[in-house]
Amino acid sequence: MIPHISSRSRRTLVLAATLGAALVFGAPGALAGTLPVVPSTAPAAKAHAPAATPASQSAAWVAGTRAYLVITAPGDSSAVRSAIEANGGTVFSNFDAIGVIVAHSTSSTFAATMRGVAGVQQVGATRTSDVPADAYTPALPANPAQASTPAGEPVRADMSQIKADQAWAVNPGSASVTVGVLDTGVDDQHQDLAPNFDAADSVSCAYGKPDTRAGAWRDVDTHGTHVAGTIAAAKNGKGVVGVAPGVKIAAVRVAEPGNAFFFAENTICGFVWAGDHGFKVTNNSYYTDPWQFNCPDNIDQAAIIEGVKRAQEYAEGKGSLQIAAAGNENYDLAHKTTDSASPNDSTPVTRTITNACLDIPTELPGVVTVAANGTGVTKASFSNYGQGVIDVAAPGSSVYSTVPGGGYGSKSGTSMATPHVVGVAALIASANPGITPAEIRAKLAAQANDIACPSDSRCTGTTANNSFFGEGQTDALRAVGTTPPPGTYFENLADFTINDNATVESPIAVTGVTGNAPATLKVGVDIKHTYIGDLKVDLVAPDGTVYTLHNHTGGSADNIAQTYTVNASSEVANGTWKLRVNDNAASDTGKIDAWNLTF
Repeated sequence: MIPHISSRSRRTLVLAATLGAALVFGAPGALAGTLPVVPSTAPAAKAHAPAATPASQSAAWVAGTRAYLVITAPGDSSAVRSAIEANGGTVFSNFDAIGVIVAHSTSSTFAATMRGVAGVQQVGATRTSDVPADAYTPALPANPAQASTPAGEPVRADMSQIKADQAWAVNPGSASVTVGVLDTGVDDQHQDLAPNFDAADSVSCAYGKPDTRAGAWRDVDTHGTHVAGTIAAAKNGKGVVGVAPGVKIAAVRVAEPGNAFFFAENTICGFVWAGDHGFKVTNNSYYTDPWQFNCPDNIDQAAIIEGVKRAQEYAEGKGSLQIAAAGNENYDLAHKTTDSASPNDSTPVTRTITNACLDIPTELPGVVTVAANGTGVTKASFSNYGQGVIDVAAPGSSVYSTVPGGGYGSKSGTSMATPHVVGVAALIASANPGITPAEIRAKLAAQANDIACPSDSRCTGTTANNSFFGEGQTDALRAVGTTPPPGTYFENLADFTINDNATVESPIAVTGVTGNAPATLKVGVDIKHTYIGDLKVDLVAPDGTVYTLHNHTGGSADNIAQTYTVNASSEVANGTWKLRVNDNAASDTGKIDAWNLTF
């Protein structure tokens, strides 16, 4: 994630300019994302010219205005919106498809009053600070003058490390695949980004409402432009080349100007936009401010979790996979104890937290969480980690990419690792038209290269899946189909309903594989089910041998989207393998959405 600028985006830890004067290094910030973004202190893209108020923004700003998420049932929210107006609030924006309304109010009793209104499920403040006046009369970001650069685009170490330079010769990515960069904005005029930029699908979601004016998507910092270059800078003979230089990129600015905060309403707007505009993948190098971790036992933070979760599920339901930075605090996300960085929009306090508290969006179900490698296949010193939390790793130290104004610079952070994985996901989508988010997730896991734990007691798990690197380092060459070789990957995409107190099996027929299964058989599982503590999930070999993957853990969490590694070396590979799911409790049901085997 971008370490937040100042303390929110999971931004780069270092930014050095290569065109013009060197930028001063900023102290790491605890931006709202899981990764602390180290904000650049350079003024690039910070100036804002006055702009006309969009017609949809009619309310007048008043000091003391606060923002709230009002959660209701998806569909017609007209009655709840009327109640908001009747109880001292105004409707700033609403997302009826997911039952989320962004309301503003100056009343200190607004939230408590609305919680008693019929049809209202949750209400939560999204900030501990006032909504800025700019929300009502937003200025357009600057459109910086562009520098030129000499010809030549040497292959960078991060690209060769994940074999992107080899992948370009096989499949550089398809222009039919659009990647959404949810960030501080993107400099669409940059010489290396303009060829692949999709202005028609770009927007600003700052403050929680789409602003479709031309240029509203532009960078109010440097972070988003840097991320965009790593994903899809054009292969045009100058500057740098992105992981997937043939795909399209669209900017969704979710950061607010001046402070680069990524509040929940901004993220919700961005995810809904991504789903409605057909983004195959989104890059999320930030956490939602002002809480580094949102805890469900806090009434405000519970609403934030629910609102952003609904928006993520909406986007995924429309075919969009979200990939997010793990954060830059060198923190064990699987063993949370304290949070001393929140709220970052007022006065942070130290509080005790548990694993129930979530780094949003990176810890939401279905989101791919990315850790950062340092030199080679080491763990970057700053990267967050956690067994069962980290999905995959990528280079995140001293990554050289685009910055606003036609320049280039180096940044470090999980914010920089994430766009490498996003680019690989875009290559997977390019090589597999029609692929679903669940299938991309599974392929990212199956095609990653294993990294063993170093001599570090914090690293737990196996070589195939551990707390530092998850499934391993992402691999662009494997993403375009050169490996695994034909006959080693099998999947079943049919839905199998999981009923209460019942057992269901989904089969996969394996043929053409010589000998036994490997000791590192990868089993990708995508189960949609509320309260996964009800479930026991087993892999059943052709001879009936049972390998337990999930055994009633996870409590009230939703969905299982994970790749397991099984030592099946005693089993003959060919034959019918089954994924068996047993539900032994009432009330919660679901389905096997998809699963796969990689030999």
